[in-house]
Amino acid sequence: MIRQSTKRSKPPVAGLLAVLTFAPLVPPALAQTQPQLGDGVDRLSVHLSDPTRPGAVKVSLLNGSIAVKSYDGKDINIEARPREELTGRTEEARPGLHRFSVGTTGLTADEENNEVRISTDSLFRTVDLTLTVPAHTSLWLRSVNAGSISVTGGDGDLDISVVNGAVTLSDISGSTVAHTINGPLNATFAHLNPAKPVAFSSINGQLDVTFPPDVKANLLLHAARGGVFSDFDLQFQDSSSQSIREGSDSGAKYHIRFGGGVHATINGGGADIQLSNFNGNIYIHKAGGGH
Repeated sequence: MIRQSTKRSKPPVAGLLAVLTFAPLVPPALAQTQPQLGDGVDRLSVHLSDPTRPGAVKVSLLNGSIAVKSYDGKDINIEARPREELTGRTEEARPGLHRFSVGTTGLTADEENNEVRISTDSLFRTVDLTLTVPAHTSLWLRSVNAGSISVTGGDGDLDISVVNGAVTLSDISGSTVAHTINGPLNATFAHLNPAKPVAFSSINGQLDVTFPPDVKANLLLHAARGGVFSDFDLQFQDSSSQSIREGSDSGAKYHIRFGGGVHATINGGGADIQLSNFNGNIYIHKAGGGH
């Protein structure tokens, strides 16, 4: 297991001798720390044990946001930025002096068998993470306060949860499980793999998903205190459900409101998709529909 950290504590003499003695045994290509550029941002570049296999990234923040983008490279690149926050103190004006941020994120990355675990000192201050990962990387992402989670591109499996913040997923293709308690959830699929299930849920916030026009899907829909809007031709399988089709000023083809869950299909059925919202609407868009 390779562990890389941006923490800069001064090691004791014995520890320093140990580092000097054993450092050559750790391949330096596996994980590299990039120096700060005076902008207060901590940076890490982590090499996977086997770049020929898809990797996995796990991140959990107490306070902060996570933004992930896929790219054609092989490394996991991480930037951690401490968020400037108001403290209520009045800064003393000193002419000629400039304020500089210093890296205090406590960014740490551990890599073992293609799994990268990333942590920060988000318990003490809000930290915003930006990651670039290979397209096939699976992601396990968690944020509790003061931040959102966004993922752009890639076809790895996604497992995402936010307590107070938004979830935004763009041009994704893999199996996806995403949940938010207080915030909207928006997702756009580049294409859907019939063998990979999708499950989205929200407690207090809008749930908005967009699929390609030719998607084939089996839907399980729950909207306890809201409605379902779609410009797809939804075919309902549960005739006993109390659903009502109404006209809609939003431009959606159907507005369906119900108390419990119902089953429906798009284009004859295919991938399993579960959409659940307790206190808000569900929007199911057809890509290119002009929403």
